[in-house]
Amino acid sequence: MSASEANFDGLIGPTHNYGGLSAGNLASANNAGLVASPRAAALQGLAKMKAMADAGLVQGILPPQARPDIAALRALGFSGTPEDMVRAAWRSDKRLLRNLSSASSMWAANAATVSPSADCADGRLHLTPANLSTMLHRSLEHAQTRRALEAAFPFAAVHNALPGQGDFADEGAANHVRLCANHGKAGVELFVYGRAAGDDCELTKFPARQTLDASRAIARRHGLSAPRTVFARQSKRAIDAGAFHNDVVCVGALETLFYHELAFDDTPAMKDDITKAASGLFDPQFVEVPDSEVPIADAIKAYLFNSMLVAMPGEDRLTLIAPLETAETPSTKAFCDKMVAGKGPIGAVTYVDVRQSMRNGGGPACLRLRVVLTEAERKTCNPDMLLTDDKYDRLCAWVTTHYREALAPDDIGDPALMTESFTALDELTGLLNLGRDFYPFQRG
Repeated sequence: MSASEANFDGLIGPTHNYGGLSAGNLASANNAGLVASPRAAALQGLAKMKAMADAGLVQGILPPQARPDIAALRALGFSGTPEDMVRAAWRSDKRLLRNLSSASSMWAANAATVSPSADCADGRLHLTPANLSTMLHRSLEHAQTRRALEAAFPFAAVHNALPGQGDFADEGAANHVRLCANHGKAGVELFVYGRAAGDDCELTKFPARQTLDASRAIARRHGLSAPRTVFARQSKRAIDAGAFHNDVVCVGALETLFYHELAFDDTPAMKDDITKAASGLFDPQFVEVPDSEVPIADAIKAYLFNSMLVAMPGEDRLTLIAPLETAETPSTKAFCDKMVAGKGPIGAVTYVDVRQSMRNGGGPACLRLRVVLTEAERKTCNPDMLLTDDKYDRLCAWVTTHYREALAPDDIGDPALMTESFTALDELTGLLNLGRDFYPFQRG
């Protein structure tokens, strides 16, 4: 069956700021308090989307969520008009309002775990929105994420998030890789976890966000073949170094898994399990980056692995879409040059500017959710959520009109920011054909 991999990127929202809310995310912590540029951030994200569409890849758009989260403010005891609640929350608990105003839904790799129809027992595309229960600001996202996924993929099985409890902490596709011979055939799905239910939470310095129990539950509800499903543990050393998601130290595409030497708790077992699961389907290609050539601190600082690994039309080797920071870090740039000059499965590296996202700890891979679609499924997607030249121009104009050029952390307490944001998002629902009741504020 003919199928291709689409990228659905999170459109960066108007409250993009550097709040430092994500424990274990070194970039987020180190850049907390800086003045952000929501306008530049959104335009950088759109430029990356446009580059992928121009290269011949299917490129989709996931809308930002409405922030601040007024329903959450009301549920937490604030009352009055939305403006009253924002002012009261800022006076009484600035950190709470920062959490409820985060633009973190931009990192669509955490939106959901996706299993294509070729892998699922019922022959349908399955998506499970991530509960993101480890971090307050992200735990608010899953209900609206489900609405966005249902709007984009009306033919798919879009599930509820798993229970928002620690045993089932789920961070979505950032801890999931699918390997295959080609997108239209059955593949191997690799789930990477940091802990299991009952583990001592103090085993790692930073939170181990994905649990084995959550990964197993998703595999069951998606109807995946047990022999074609692999579970591997992320290493404590990687988590403590700042690899809060596996996609900070690992990325895969088609037959190739590209990862850091210290990414997994038991690398030989991971490779053996994938090789056995792929038997009769394809021969896995493992590209391991030695710590002696790229220290894990450099890999995380430069986000070498939080890059998009894609099959470009007409190319017989994969292309790595990496952030500019990878080119600016000597060890990662040297490795990329050596890798491209070799005869391995990765034959090109393209560098893109997503600095606004990078300062909050999100590289090119964080900004997109990969969705394998058959030709029939692609034709059934919401066409208004697919990027075209005209849609790109209209979205750039929309961003330029509505987004602030600069946003300092203390600007979050300004009720005018909420008014500006909701006005912008109300217009966006028309651009993406989402209906006038897509956002909670539109439903009253």
